[in-house]
Amino acid sequence: MVNSVGILGVGTYLPDNIVTNDDLKGKVNTSDDWIRSRTGIRERRIAPKDMLVSDMASEAARIAIKDANILPQDIGMILVATVTPDHSFPSVACMVQESLGIPSGVPAMDISAACSGFIYGIVTAMHFIQVDTHQYILLIGADKFSSIIDWTDRNTSVLFGDGAGAVVLGRVRHNRGILSFDLGADGTGGKHLMADPLVSMNGREVFKFAVRQLPLVTETVLAKCSLTNQDIDLLIPHQANTRIIEAARVRLGLSEEKISVTVDRYGNTSAASIPLSLAAEIEQGKIKDDEIILLVGFGAGLTWGAVCLRWGI
Repeated sequence: MVNSVGILGVGTYLPDNIVTNDDLKGKVNTSDDWIRSRTGIRERRIAPKDMLVSDMASEAARIAIKDANILPQDIGMILVATVTPDHSFPSVACMVQESLGIPSGVPAMDISAACSGFIYGIVTAMHFIQVDTHQYILLIGADKFSSIIDWTDRNTSVLFGDGAGAVVLGRVRHNRGILSFDLGADGTGGKHLMADPLVSMNGREVFKFAVRQLPLVTETVLAKCSLTNQDIDLLIPHQANTRIIEAARVRLGLSEEKISVTVDRYGNTSAASIPLSLAAEIEQGKIKDDEIILLVGFGAGLTWGAVCLRWGI
């Protein structure tokens, strides 16, 4: 029998510095009303210049490992989803390995799929655990977009925030954990959202892609495990824009309480947004054993992915 794989522990890290929409008025021609009406964002966290992505990732990982009730020495693989690494190499994953004291010999690598990176990482980890290669895998989504933002461009500077979220994945009992997944990419749309080296975005095209792809991949992954929209207890989408999330909610016929929204508090934290939202929902007691949880990512590449899981260990 193939091992069932689920989430055993969750951890997050957010910088202390809260930057509100009003704080941005002195940098770009914008206002709180302009930002909120278009994105739903009211504030975001911005890391200090000397804080590395690996610093944030390590802090989130420590909490996730403790939450899973294991030790760093128990981790069999480290995956970090990020597009803002500290260096071209070594990977953030290798730096986390050193920071946490995870033993030498444990494989560590970064995954570059932008805002879909955390979903790509879950699927990667699942396959390693299913074939008994590793018992516990540490997956981190961490990005520091403040380091690649043009702060004079109001179309991008108001959107992003910094942060990290981590999970420990491992075996769970039958009919718990990951039930199905779907991943995809369309490289012809890569030009619409790029960093070279600063972020540039064709907002109209990215919005059209996200509004179309979010509900589509949700329905695809549900069909793969013979579920329907009505079976969803909580949908945790990538936190890019409340207008995108609301459009998907309406199309899927879900009530507002079945959609996780944290973009108003954190902004778009790229690969960190889904684990940050997951942790926020757990903290508020909104995720219960045996519930159907959908994690859905979409972003630069263009990339997308979704995981359907039944919560519990």
